[in-house]
Amino acid sequence: MKTLDDKKIKEIKNRVKNYITDGIIKTKQKKEHTKFFLINSEDSLNSARALFDLSTNKDYQEYTGNIGLKGFLWVINSSYYSMFYTVRALLESEGIKIKTDQSIHALTFDTLIYYFYLTGKLQKRLFEYYVEAQEEAAELLGQQKTEELLEEYFFEKGKRATFTYNTGEFAMKNKAKTSLERATKFNREIKKILQT
Repeated sequence: MKTLDDKKIKEIKNRVKNYITDGIIKTKQKKEHTKFFLINSEDSLNSARALFDLSTNKDYQEYTGNIGLKGFLWVINSSYYSMFYTVRALLESEGIKIKTDQSIHALTFDTLIYYFYLTGKLQKRLFEYYVEAQEEAAELLGQQKTEELLEEYFFEKGKRATFTYNTGEFAMKNKAKTSLERATKFNREIKKILQT
């Protein structure tokens, strides 16, 4: 996992100060959307759980007509989004709003670091869950596209392609399980902070 060194922290502080100056991040705003983000977070986490169950349970696949579904990439993405929405709820509960056409994910991350991590409001382990999930989701999106291209290229090498696919599937399943567990823990801990 990448850690935040002094240089990265300084960059985040400078970016957030610029965002505040530019009106992209506003504080002391109405706390009106906390529930909205919590609902989105819960829906995303439930989607991740359902996809994981559907991807790992053959009886469930047969019952739903989704035989052979491998939704692990989307388990990872849904798990990440549940964490993202929980962070948005946390920011909203503090009256912190983000208004931008830029990458909302990068801005949300910087804002979380600035207002919660650097101030000690957020435990270090929660921060680590969020960073790891974000990195894995981005990594696996690129990996999936690469694997699809490679699978087509090596299509004629049946056994080798099958072996590579199965190995990748196992790794993807494990990453999906880890992402789901991490998101569940992360959301539980953030919701504790929201209740205080």
